[in-house]
Amino acid sequence: AQFKNSIVISETGEVYAKPDLAVVNFSVIEEAKTVTEATSKNTETMNNIIQAMKDQGVEDKDLKTISFNVYPRYEYTDDTFNKRILVGYEVSQNLEVKIRDMEKIGTIIEEATSAGANDVSGLQFTIDNEEGLKKEARTQAIKKAKDKAQELTSQLGIKLGRVISFNENFFVPYYDTRVYLEKAEGIGGGGSAPDIQTGENTISVTITIVYEIY
Repeated sequence: AQFKNSIVISETGEVYAKPDLAVVNFSVIEEAKTVTEATSKNTETMNNIIQAMKDQGVEDKDLKTISFNVYPRYEYTDDTFNKRILVGYEVSQNLEVKIRDMEKIGTIIEEATSAGANDVSGLQFTIDNEEGLKKEARTQAIKKAKDKAQELTSQLGIKLGRVISFNENFFVPYYDTRVYLEKAEGIGGGGSAPDIQTGENTISVTITIVYEIY
């Protein structure tokens, strides 16, 4: 009964903005016969990477270890029992780095791999203060919804009453996939730094307003 004399208006507001924050993960994987040796090698390499990040101006608050794992390594013999033998250990460590100087993304990746990172993954571009852009997109969506409501009431010969309900959906910024490693020889080998293109992010807010009509 509540929606018998009502009208539903839904509109979307979008704001496009260039990312101002990059997040990337650097991993170090080391193998050795003992846990102590594998851990020592891994720690030394990761410490070199962390120092390289600091040398590039990355602050402590933007460096975060997100995983540290130790795995046994086995090999199987060729005898009839197919017996497995412990041959060593693998230690892996993953460092998340937030890069606020977008001009340094390629250089930082090159420096990390030169320091010993043997895996680079999870490169994402985001906006540090997206709340302000979300507010802008919401304002845009509400204005469009109000304009549409006024247009429809004029066309349908009805009048708007109170707002019965309001709903909002916020879409997480789209990370532009146009990330080019145009000089990939820089990865892991001390060549040119990769050329990273950040593109744009889209902040999208969809609002739905239900008006009473008469």
